[in-house]
Amino acid sequence: MGEYTYRYPRPSLTADNVLFDLEMKRVLLVLRGGEPFKGCWALPGGFFDFADTDIEHTAARELEEETTLTGIPLQLVGVFSKEGRDPRGRTVTVAFTAKVDPLKVHPKGGDDAAEARWHDLDKLPPLAFDHHEIIARAKEVLDN
Repeated sequence: MGEYTYRYPRPSLTADNVLFDLEMKRVLLVLRGGEPFKGCWALPGGFFDFADTDIEHTAARELEEETTLTGIPLQLVGVFSKEGRDPRGRTVTVAFTAKVDPLKVHPKGGDDAAEARWHDLDKLPPLAFDHHEIIARAKEVLDN
């Protein structure tokens, strides 16, 4: 059999996680340790790996790698695919959300996240990518 080639460009695929405290007044962010947006706050997330069984596995794996948190039941928020959302190229992200008790989880920055910390929703720092939009959509999903 010959090698199959696909002539159309393919986007990258990522998963992002929006974790709120139980009152939905704070969101968990990570400080990016690498480019793009090095030194900016962002949602924990990252690229789909072909070893991942599905995009939900990507979300859980990235959450663990960047915050050390495991076993969080994640709910689908939606797909974000606007052109220009990632300066590295065309990237589609699937976002997930959950509410967690910040007294029972203790996130720590890991992998390419220099730090993981709770931030007040009404005082968010400038965020990487389109993460303000993803947070707003996740809040709508959990409010309904």
